[in-house]
Amino acid sequence: MTGDELLEHLRARGALLSGHFLLSSGLHSDRFIQKFRIFEDPPTAEAVGAALAERLRPFKPDVVVAAAIGGIIPGYIVARNLGVRDIFVEKEAGAPALRRGFRLARGERVAVVEDVMTTGKSTAEVIGVVEAAGAQIVAIGCIIKRGNPTFLYPLVTLLDLPLADYTAAACPQCADGAPLQDPGSRRA
Repeated sequence: MTGDELLEHLRARGALLSGHFLLSSGLHSDRFIQKFRIFEDPPTAEAVGAALAERLRPFKPDVVVAAAIGGIIPGYIVARNLGVRDIFVEKEAGAPALRRGFRLARGERVAVVEDVMTTGKSTAEVIGVVEAAGAQIVAIGCIIKRGNPTFLYPLVTLLDLPLADYTAAACPQCADGAPLQDPGSRRA
């Protein structure tokens, strides 16, 4: 699946929303990507995950690690297509952690998988957990990159979709008094 094909799937499934949104990062935007609209359709979710897996295959990961909740479905599909283990990071007492008996071995090769990336905060949290475990991050795979985060590791993405994001103080829609919608799943 190409980026253009993914963009068409997003449009066809009504996943590109317009309005005034509070993003998981805390930023505001006039656009929101409701990625679960593509994950609700198994053939589309499979095609997206398979395409990301192919971009990550050259890095030869032993395990895929994603962030709960948004990364669980794509992480699983990518791992299944690569034939590797799949685990995820979630919050424990407010801090990102491996739970449910998940473990990483020292030196194990990790591909971090993200659904939609704006600031990279969720990805950075996953990276911190992986590094603390002594595993080796070989790449980061992202379905949709809407921001411009930077990492020390290779970043591959299916769709680079730069969208305008604002702090609340600089948000033109806040200045216009537009009501703020909060459709995300992650809160600081």
